[in-house]
Amino acid sequence: MSRASGAPTGVEADAVVAAARTGDQSAFALLTESYRRELQVHCYRMLGSFEDAEDIVQETYLRAWRSRNSFEGRSTLRAWLYRIATNACLDLLRRRPRRVLPPEVAAAADPHVSPLATADLPWLQPYPDRLLESVASSDSEPDAVLVAKETIELAFMVAIQYLPPRQRAVLILRDVLGWSARETAELLDATVGAVNAVLQRARSTLKPHLPAGRLEWADVTDPTEEELALVRRYVDAHEQADASALAELLREDARLTMPPTPTWYDGRAAIVTFHAEQLFGPGYRWRSVLTAANRQPAVAFYARPPGESEYPASVIDVLQIQGGLIGRIDAFVLPRLFAAFGLPPTI
Repeated sequence: MSRASGAPTGVEADAVVAAARTGDQSAFALLTESYRRELQVHCYRMLGSFEDAEDIVQETYLRAWRSRNSFEGRSTLRAWLYRIATNACLDLLRRRPRRVLPPEVAAAADPHVSPLATADLPWLQPYPDRLLESVASSDSEPDAVLVAKETIELAFMVAIQYLPPRQRAVLILRDVLGWSARETAELLDATVGAVNAVLQRARSTLKPHLPAGRLEWADVTDPTEEELALVRRYVDAHEQADASALAELLREDARLTMPPTPTWYDGRAAIVTFHAEQLFGPGYRWRSVLTAANRQPAVAFYARPPGESEYPASVIDVLQIQGGLIGRIDAFVLPRLFAAFGLPPTI
């Protein structure tokens, strides 16, 4: 079965056509709702923004209802919805610049100086793993491929931002979702030859932006016990305000980014100095909740201001572990995203 196919076409197609002809919005919604989460993952890959993906999925369902009479059952319902969602993403990408992280817009910061103010830039956003689990709870196809680690982790999401919109769509459909050239061509109103040519250009553009060893996508793997222990030590270092303990967990070439501020720190020494002088000093105290984002371990931190009793949501640190140490920390200072991770605004 092609990965574009998914659910059976016969009975489902007839039901959609019937709902469309009678204007039965409830029946139409019931038939299409099961695809909502996987469409959100697809839109997130296309856009690099959790919030934009949510908005575009809403737009996809509005477009689907308005154009319901165009669905005649010749393709699967999944393929029809992916066509609408992909074109909605392309419309948005043509109007907006690519998503970025701080190393792409500013030089490494001096850890002795306070971080820069937040900047109104199109920052890359994390995607909560709790929502990925609702897409694929097993290794069944086509759902499992939607959440494969190496095609949703932040390193991949950064790399595909360098692709023009149409190249991005072709690469995701062909190399990530496993659609055939013919299916991709039908979705994009293109020829098979054109799709193959665009795919080759996309692969060539993507290659220099990927970390070594990321041209072959690996299956999802759960964190090892050693990695989980490392994350717990990372949490303890913050809650105990222990810069020395933090230093033991970091690679020498580690990086720390802090969107939506352009500030980022290059190297273990700079990261530890920043924590010791600005995060672990007197005043704020930290509490944390373990979570996960983009198939990577993550920690949601709550910071208690001086004189307060509650700990408001502060930052979600997404960790990249390499060789038993933390090689990268993307600290998203986006308290509004805590709800998407199923986390309260205060603890």
